[in-house]
Amino acid sequence: MLTSFFQYQFIQNAFLASIFASIVCGIIGVIIVEKKLVMMSGGIAHTSYGGVGLGYLLGFEPIIGALFMSVCAALGISYIKRKGRTHSDVVIGLFWSLGMALGILFIALMPGYPPDLSSYLFGSILSVTRTDLYLIAVLTLIVVLVVVALFDYWKSYLFDEKFATIMGIKTTFLEYLLFILIAMSVVALIRVVGIILVLALFTAPTAISGLLSKNLKSRMALSVIIGCFFCLTGLWISYEMNIPSGAVIVILSAVSYLLFFSVISVKSKIKRKEMSL
Repeated sequence: MLTSFFQYQFIQNAFLASIFASIVCGIIGVIIVEKKLVMMSGGIAHTSYGGVGLGYLLGFEPIIGALFMSVCAALGISYIKRKGRTHSDVVIGLFWSLGMALGILFIALMPGYPPDLSSYLFGSILSVTRTDLYLIAVLTLIVVLVVVALFDYWKSYLFDEKFATIMGIKTTFLEYLLFILIAMSVVALIRVVGIILVLALFTAPTAISGLLSKNLKSRMALSVIIGCFFCLTGLWISYEMNIPSGAVIVILSAVSYLLFFSVISVKSKIKRKEMSL
């Protein structure tokens, strides 16, 4: 059965894309959750829609446009946030809306019939091309190398940013770098779960791993494994039932987290009752 499942090129592409996306969301997702940057990641993700529209309008690969727009948004949000002249929520909302509006405008300006953008909005892992796969692989490699090379600095930055600054760590550089890594991660996940659903894959595996371990390395490793399970299981279910892959992956992720949380909460209550007796 598995042999027949993997005999198609698009299945092989989807399988590899799932692995790469899981690695990215597992590593960056932990940092995003720890630094409380979930909504900021959503703002960067939605801004990338403008890049998708620009790619279609000018005739180049939309995913490249998404990467360019995401990086610009990441640097813009980080710069304004650092200046502290306005609330970060306001900046995120503006970039979020601006990216979506630009995407709609660019698509409207295209001659002829507009393309189907549902795969970018909601994900379509079964339609991942070789070009998409190469880009996802490169982005994943960059993210992994940067996080591993600077792991001790990231740990200090996450634990106590002010203390890290006192210790001589360039936290401003780390923040800009983190936002760029988030932008790269967003683009790596777009073809898997889509712009609108990308936050679920950033947060669900990380949240589950947080319930199982408090060690940073362990959480990242568990997040990668859990993300792989969600992506590959969702891929198989969507293929067998002919339903949207991105939606299946996100529903599976959310339901799994709720189950884990419920089970651990019940166990904690039982332990407290036993200790009180």
